[in-house]
Amino acid sequence: MATASATTFSIGSTVSFGSRGSPLPQTKPFAVRFTSQNSLASFSGLKAATSVSCESESSFLGKESSAALRGSFAPKALQAKQRSQYGLQPVASYKMAILGAAGGIGQPLALVIKMSPLVSALHLYDIANVKGVAADLSHCNTPSQVLDFTGASELENCLKGVNVVVIPAGVPRKPGMTRDDLFNINANIVKNLVEAVAENCPDAFIHIISNPVNSTVPIAAEVLKQKGVYDPKKLFGVTTLDVVRANTFVAQKKNLKLIDVDVPVVGGHAGITILPLLSKTKPSVSFTDEEVAELTVRIQNAGTEVVEAKAGAGSATLSMAYAAARFVESSLRALDGDGDVYECSFVQSDLTDLPFFASRVKLGRKGIEALIPSDLVGLTEYEEKALEALKPELKASIEKGIAFVQKQPITA
Repeated sequence: MATASATTFSIGSTVSFGSRGSPLPQTKPFAVRFTSQNSLASFSGLKAATSVSCESESSFLGKESSAALRGSFAPKALQAKQRSQYGLQPVASYKMAILGAAGGIGQPLALVIKMSPLVSALHLYDIANVKGVAADLSHCNTPSQVLDFTGASELENCLKGVNVVVIPAGVPRKPGMTRDDLFNINANIVKNLVEAVAENCPDAFIHIISNPVNSTVPIAAEVLKQKGVYDPKKLFGVTTLDVVRANTFVAQKKNLKLIDVDVPVVGGHAGITILPLLSKTKPSVSFTDEEVAELTVRIQNAGTEVVEAKAGAGSATLSMAYAAARFVESSLRALDGDGDVYECSFVQSDLTDLPFFASRVKLGRKGIEALIPSDLVGLTEYEEKALEALKPELKASIEKGIAFVQKQPITA
C-alpha cells in the first residue's frame, strides 16, 4: 500500500511511549503511536493505550470506526500496568482461510491479511498455483503461519478450526459480461466450497466475494440450511467495495478529506441494485440533482469502468482486495471484542420485503448483532424511487440463487 494504514495493517512503523520516551527499534508491523505512559504487555491492533496517534489518516475504517477504535484502547490499557514497559507481544488469535487464494483478488487479499497481527494462521486454498503464493507470503515477518492447500482432497484440512473464511473463488468478469453471466460458473463453485465449510468449520464467519453476490449469498444460505448449520448472523456478502468507491468518488467530487467521508450503500451488489444513500453522507454535504444522478451511476457502474480500462486483462481485483481486507479487519475486531464495529454488508434482512438486503450492520463476537434501519429513514425522493426500482432485479437474483441449490443435490 502507498501509505501506512491507521489501523493494524502496515509495515515498519515506529512505536514510542510517552512524551519522555524515545523511539524503539521496530521491525514488526504496527501503525499506531502510543502516547500513554502506561506500560503495555501486548498489542494486536486492538489492545491497550489511553491515547493513540495514527501514523497516517489512510485507513480501511471510516471516521466513526476510527474514533471507536481509538476509544476501545483506553479500557484495555488499565490491564497493562503490571506488565513490562516494553513487552510488545502480538496476540495472534484467529485462523483464516482464503478459498481462491491464487487468483487476482486472492493474492493481494492474502498479502494484506498476512500483515494483520490478529491472525495466527493463514490457510490458502486453490485448485492450482497456490503453493508458490504461500511460499512467497511465508517470507513476510508477520505473526501468521501460512499454509497452502491444493485441490478438493486438501480442502477439509484447510478449513479445520478456521474462524473466518473468505471466498473470492470463481472467474472474473470480462468485457461485455454482466455479473449474471458469471452465474452458471461461479454458482457451482460457491456451492461446493460452502458445503465444505459447513462440514468442517460451521461456526466460522463466511465472507462471500464471488460474483454475482446477489445470488451467491442466497446459494450459500441454502447450502448451510440443507446441512443444518445455517446461522444468518455469520454469513456476509462483501459489498464493502461499493462503500469504498462511494467514499472516494464523493470526496473527489466535493473536495473533502477522504478519511472524513462515509456514505452508506444499500440494496445489492450489481448495477442498479447498488444504491448509495448520498443524503446520508457524513459529513453532511449538499448535492445538486445532477451530482446525485452522476455519482449514483458512477458508483453503480464502477466495476464496468475497471473491466473496460483493463481491456480484457481482468476486473477490479486490487480495489476489491483492499475492500475485502477492510471487512476482514472489521470482523477480526468484532471477534476480538470491539463493541463498536459497523460495516455495510449483503445479509439476511427484514429491513425490506426482500429476504436479503445490503445495509449497515453492527458486528460482534457472534456475528451480526443488529441491522441498522435508520439509514432507510428519511430518504430523498430520488432514493425512494431508486430503492423501489432495484427491488425486482434484486428479488430475481435472490430467487435464482435459491432455486439453483434446490435443484442441485447436496453432497452428503
